[in-house]
Amino acid sequence: QVQLVESGGGSVQAGGSLRLSCVLFPYSYKTNCMAWFRQPPGKEREGVAVICTGAGSTGYADSVKGRFTISKDNGKNTVHLQMNSLQPEDTAMYYCAADFQGGLWTDGLYKYWGQGTQVTVSS
Repeated sequence: QVQLVESGGGSVQAGGSLRLSCVLFPYSYKTNCMAWFRQPPGKEREGVAVICTGAGSTGYADSVKGRFTISKDNGKNTVHLQMNSLQPEDTAMYYCAADFQGGLWTDGLYKYWGQGTQVTVSS
């Protein structure tokens, strides 16, 4: 059974950093793309960053460009999201997704989703 497990969320002050991790189980399962989405309180879910296999191409939401970096450890079937210069507006539940189904990567058409990890940024 394919499963995504996120970790690394927490509470930080504005300007701080956090590193989120997402492991895709089983290790033998290979996916085309893995992405991070977030859902702020009372708002819709939005795409944050995506990384795809092959050339390792990446994509970012405009709101996080220059602050967040997505990377992938293929050997461990893990994707990381390094978040720097965090701001209160980054507060959200962050979800990992895998197996991109088509459309724009921000559309949220992924086959597998994790349970989420909370990120809270205080001013």
